[in-house]
This record gives sequence, structure tokens and C-alpha cells, in this order.
Amino acid sequence: MTARGVRLLWIALTATALIGFAALQVGCASLGPVTPVAVSDLGSVVGTWRGVVYGPGSEPESVELTIREDGSYDVVSHQEIGESRRSGKIVLRDGRLLLDGPKGHGVATVVTNAAGDRVMNIEATLSDNSTLSAELSSGR
Repeated sequence: MTARGVRLLWIALTATALIGFAALQVGCASLGPVTPVAVSDLGSVVGTWRGVVYGPGSEPESVELTIREDGSYDVVSHQEIGESRRSGKIVLRDGRLLLDGPKGHGVATVVTNAAGDRVMNIEATLSDNSTLSAELSSGR
């Protein structure tokens, strides 16, 4: 991965939430219909979420998002050259999770598929107006 791709990944996850709706439709199409989940409290999404982040012009990367009770989060991206770490804050508004960090912001939504698995889709806009998306599964 290029240095720019790594930077975009962390900017988006740290400061942002990612674009995952399109990835969700492609990734979960074989799992049956999905049902949106209105998140009523941060406690329902606390824990570690793992999946893939997609940036413009870069290869998908493995990522872990850990959400704490106070709404703070850490993101760890796993790349061939090592790990990158970032952090930020999540606020709950109207059943959606708003992510904010030093270099961007985003929106996360949660859905369940026919098998009952929870999936978090993130759409993020970075400070340079580029976008990222992620599709994460709960470790619960």
C-alpha cells in the first residue's frame, strides 16, 4: 500500500466514519436481506469490530475498531509494513453513530443480516474531501 493510502485510512477511521453502504450491499448480498438497527445507546456497540476499509485508489485493508463506553474509539489498521493506530470520539444521534477525529468525520450505521450477524457500515469524509468506507463485524 502507498503511504497516501495508509494516511487516508487512518484519517478516515480516526476522524471519521466510513462509506459502507455500497460495500454492505455487495458483501452481504449472499447472506440475505439486511435489517437496519437503530442504535439506542452506545453500550450496544461497545467492543471490537473487525473488517475491511476501502479508500480511494488503494487496496482494501484489514482494520479493527474498538469502541469504549464513553464513546472514545481506537482504530488499528493492519498492513504489510506494520500497524497504524488512531483514535477519536463517537456520538449517538438519531440511531446513527457520528464519528469525529482530528482529520475527518463520518457516520456509522448498524444492520443485521438474515443469519443475525451485526454489521457496521461506515462512511467517512476526510479533511481533504476524499472518502473512505468500511464494513465491520462485531466480535460479540
